[in-house]
Amino acid sequence: MIESIDIRDLGVIAQASLPLGPGFTAITGETGAGKTMVVTALGLLLGGRADAAAVRRGAHQASVDGRWNIDEATSVAERVRDAGGLLDEIGVNEAGEHRVELTLGRSVSAEGRSRAQVGGRSAPIGVLAELGEKLVVLHGQSDQMRLRTASAQRDALDRFAGKKLRRALTAYTTAFETWKTTRETLAMLIEQRDLRHAEAERLRIALEEIEAADPQPGEEDELTALAERLTNVEDLRLAAASAREALSAEEIEGGADVSALLDHARRQLERAVGFDATLAPIVEQLTGLGYQVAELTGELSTYLATLDSDGAHELEQIQERRALLSNLVRKHGPRYEDVLELRAVGSQRLLELDSDESRIDELGARVETEHAAVLTTAAELTAVRTAAATRMSAAVSTELTALAMAQAKVTVAVEPLPEPGSHGADQITFLLAPHNGAEPRPVAKGASGGELSRVMLALEVVIATNEPLPTFVFDEVDAGVGGAAAIEIGRRLASLARSAQVIVVTHLAQVAAFAGNHLAVVKDDDGRVTASSVRQLREDERLAEMARLLSGLADSENALAHAGELLALAASENATP
Repeated sequence: MIESIDIRDLGVIAQASLPLGPGFTAITGETGAGKTMVVTALGLLLGGRADAAAVRRGAHQASVDGRWNIDEATSVAERVRDAGGLLDEIGVNEAGEHRVELTLGRSVSAEGRSRAQVGGRSAPIGVLAELGEKLVVLHGQSDQMRLRTASAQRDALDRFAGKKLRRALTAYTTAFETWKTTRETLAMLIEQRDLRHAEAERLRIALEEIEAADPQPGEEDELTALAERLTNVEDLRLAAASAREALSAEEIEGGADVSALLDHARRQLERAVGFDATLAPIVEQLTGLGYQVAELTGELSTYLATLDSDGAHELEQIQERRALLSNLVRKHGPRYEDVLELRAVGSQRLLELDSDESRIDELGARVETEHAAVLTTAAELTAVRTAAATRMSAAVSTELTALAMAQAKVTVAVEPLPEPGSHGADQITFLLAPHNGAEPRPVAKGASGGELSRVMLALEVVIATNEPLPTFVFDEVDAGVGGAAAIEIGRRLASLARSAQVIVVTHLAQVAAFAGNHLAVVKDDDGRVTASSVRQLREDERLAEMARLLSGLADSENALAHAGELLALAASENATP
């Protein structure tokens, strides 16, 4: 139950506090005073879309705060704690319920930024929407038009059918989504069969070429190095021969070779080492250098011997191999590593492609099995809806009798769709025969605004018996209604308010008379800016507002008398259990 709502700078409302509480609350006011802003404010608290245009002109932001009195043991309290929100203790009521206070907040800046608070803590807007589904049924003027749509009529029937319907719908949805996924996969495979067959042929040819060439990791770099060496073999031979002669040769132009110079230096120091022992390490190093020079000379001789082989024939073979590998890269690259990777993973991919036919057969069989499951669960869902539709038709027709449509009959028709859809295999249509002898016609086509208002109210009343929610909010539920019908709507709202909180924005005194709590949205226009506030009406103030609603004149004696009669009638009926 909503205890109160505080509004600041929303639309024409500068600042307002709405004391709500249990039972039936009526909200009235002059045209343009901002009655609908109350519903807008509640919509924001319940996660509705934020619109910067709703921020009061000249204000930085609009804000709405609401206080709820809820049962601590409900899923709402659990979700608030999951979101990090806090709940304030209230106490234990007469029914033994442990009650706590929940605060929700929403702000919208003039730039369009929106923030939400749950239990005094910042939270995503989506959390407000989750809580709103469990706290309030909100019907704005647009919902009456939405009732004309097939989806809204199906949703209403499903809500009435309750838990049994939800179980059947869950089973159907699971079967339908499984069948849909398998069917889409099968269709894709069949559609792409020719493309995948062509891919398999290309891959098979590519693997045959690669296997025949048998490329090895690092081979391309090795062949490049070998080709570079053989192409420059004469320069390599001259350089190696010159280096070997410089290190050790019998004759060398310009003087002795390195080996001879090292040997001469060693002998000179050996003659002097007897006079100074510190020369001994140097002698050892010169001796070691002589050995190293001899080793280097041998290595150069070996290197020269390798250059003396048939390099021309070897170079030809290397170039042929490089050309073969380059051709593979050009076809299956663009890099040499890509060729090696294709060789490594291509076989598995080819196996997948070659198995398409068997997979198509397997999926085809699965589609048939899963489609059978869809039809079975759809039939179970249809059975639940059909049974609920019969009960709902009778219940809504009975409710319409209490709403001054004594001869009206509503029929909830459940008809098969050509193909199962995401919500089942049923087309739900609400038919209305407004009086005896009238042909039932879809409410989407034949119902007037007043009839649609009463059908919607009747629906909510009967749905509430199966799936009760703590709060109902109606905006202009009495649109297009007047006279005796308006009184009957007031009576039915008062009856609904015995088991739930009911908040109604109305322009009819006949409806407002049955409210136990009457709030008026009051407009103050100083000629420059219109500002509205909300006032809880008591006795004479309420009588004057009722008179204004009846005649447009708050001080008309006739209107005041009529208003007094309405209030007395409502008070008498509300006092009767």
